[in-house]
Amino acid sequence: MREDILNETFDGTFPFDPHFKMINGFRMHYVDEGEGKPIVCLHGEPTWGYLYRKFIPPLSETNRVIVPDHMGFGKSDVPQDKPYNLAQHIDNLTKLLLELDLKEITLVGQDWGGPIMFGFAVNHPGRIKRMVIMNTWLGVAPEGTRTWVSNMEESGTYDGFFENLRKTLPILLERGGVGKDTKVTDTMIRAYTAPFPDAASTIGAKAFPRDIPVGKNHPSANTMQSIINKLNILNDKPKIIIWGLQDPVFPKKTVELWRKVYPGTEVHELPEASHFLQEDAPDKIVKFIQEFLRKNP
Repeated sequence: MREDILNETFDGTFPFDPHFKMINGFRMHYVDEGEGKPIVCLHGEPTWGYLYRKFIPPLSETNRVIVPDHMGFGKSDVPQDKPYNLAQHIDNLTKLLLELDLKEITLVGQDWGGPIMFGFAVNHPGRIKRMVIMNTWLGVAPEGTRTWVSNMEESGTYDGFFENLRKTLPILLERGGVGKDTKVTDTMIRAYTAPFPDAASTIGAKAFPRDIPVGKNHPSANTMQSIINKLNILNDKPKIIIWGLQDPVFPKKTVELWRKVYPGTEVHELPEASHFLQEDAPDKIVKFIQEFLRKNP
């Protein structure tokens, strides 16, 4: 645990009291603000709950907002003896939400938060009220598919890049992580890099890209496919898709794939937003979610 950031507010931009539960032998951090029906917001790679800092105050005016940090991210512990794979992250989230006994949940997921969100939802549909899908996807890529880190793997720079996120994470933010009109501030950089002071602390961030299932023999392929096979269980749950169109990881065509999975789903496209759309258009996204809640009481 990086004790120095547990109560850090990053110049007041993250003024939320830390909460912890012992989950699978490690301390899992989560924000817990407001009262009412729960909204659970899930981050992806290589961020943490800070990504949702501008969502929490307005949404917590009417709802209980829970924002966990996945194992190895944010203010959660970074165990060195756990498998940092999709199945483990789903199990961690499941144990947290069941221990909190959350019901009628609105799930919000982006990037890896999407597969983790769906992994919980397909196994506990009775606890799900609504779902917000943002710049994410589910799938097992064909053998030989190139991912966004393939060049780094081939050049031998992968480990060095992810073990030095103090220096390289700002590059990810500025080169497509956020929209071209979003200013990456010193406070943002400090907040996003604070969980990664050394190589050992990056074990989770280093594992996520390699956990993208490429080929049926990939270690997480069965977990991902089992989620995909159960998606119809959630057909009756109200959903909304909110998408940053500048995203180099999940381009606009991914929205069309989601339309095929869940036909008729309401879609909001944000031309100014990129992969971390929560940074680019937080006010718009919050309004979309608030209207979605009103339409689907």
